[in-house]
Amino acid sequence: MAAQWGYGIPASGYLRASAADRERAIDVLKAGYAEGRLTKEEYEARAGRAFAAPTVGELAAVTADLPGGHALGPAGRPFPARTNPMAVASLACGVGQPFTGFLSTIPAIVLGHMARREIRRTGEDGMGLAIAGVVLGWTGFALLILAFLFIGVLVALVARM
Repeated sequence: MAAQWGYGIPASGYLRASAADRERAIDVLKAGYAEGRLTKEEYEARAGRAFAAPTVGELAAVTADLPGGHALGPAGRPFPARTNPMAVASLACGVGQPFTGFLSTIPAIVLGHMARREIRRTGEDGMGLAIAGVVLGWTGFALLILAFLFIGVLVALVARM
């Protein structure tokens, strides 16, 4: 479904913005400021850009990261949400543990927790990737502990002989 502005016309990034489009963008900015999503300075700067925006695409860029705002791609299609890069890195570290001698265990855990916190804050995609990275990291950590315990028991048994 394409994002719509004005009188229900599918928005194109090159479509001229109407006064109603600008008012709607300002309403989105006001709501973002009232909810604490924007600082006063950021609100004022974005409001100035919204009043001066000649096209719907520029209005969409001003409100894209706020609830109710629209990020428009080519031909008025919404951009897909960005995947958090730390979530991807966490999963890569988790999957790569056997190949790195479990040196990527701690980075998988740390990056996964950092990604989860950032995803909750920004609304990016990738929560499943971050969770998978954390689970794989903790699983690898548990396997390392079990391996060290097994080796310790073997050393103790050999020492008794």
